[in-house]
Amino acid sequence: MSPATITEIKTTLAGERKTFGCELLTRDAREVVVIYRMPRDLWLEDILLRKGTLSLGYFWEDRPYNAYHWIDANRDTVALYFNISDGTRISAQTIEWRDLAVDVLITPDGRCRVLDEDELPADIDARLRRYIDTARDDLCLEPLSSLTEYDKLTRSLIARE
Repeated sequence: MSPATITEIKTTLAGERKTFGCELLTRDAREVVVIYRMPRDLWLEDILLRKGTLSLGYFWEDRPYNAYHWIDANRDTVALYFNISDGTRISAQTIEWRDLAVDVLITPDGRCRVLDEDELPADIDARLRRYIDTARDDLCLEPLSSLTEYDKLTRSLIARE
């Protein structure tokens, strides 16, 4: 039996849309988790996501972010990556969300890096900027705790696969 699929649709602040075909791993009333296999090697900052790296995407309609937990062939964490977002809508066929440009990257050594703040428009609405700043600050509070939490979640989900 082939896995169920779902389409992730990301819209940037500038209105650009990107789509990704993903395998639906689990869904409940509060979250959807998908798997995406990296189709080729990809560098993100100083991290190499090798072809075949598993990206488990965690999405919620009521959180100011989504999360990607990247694991290697040995099922070890490569990185944890948060997209600060809003407008997430989950249906049977799609996950749609707006990417608010700012990302938080956490590596297994506990480093927490904020990325792409320079991509925010100078004239961004003050309320949206506060929303982004609050989410960013919350995500950077306890990076090792976040790594532990997502590692545990991912391992429990992958064990079923």
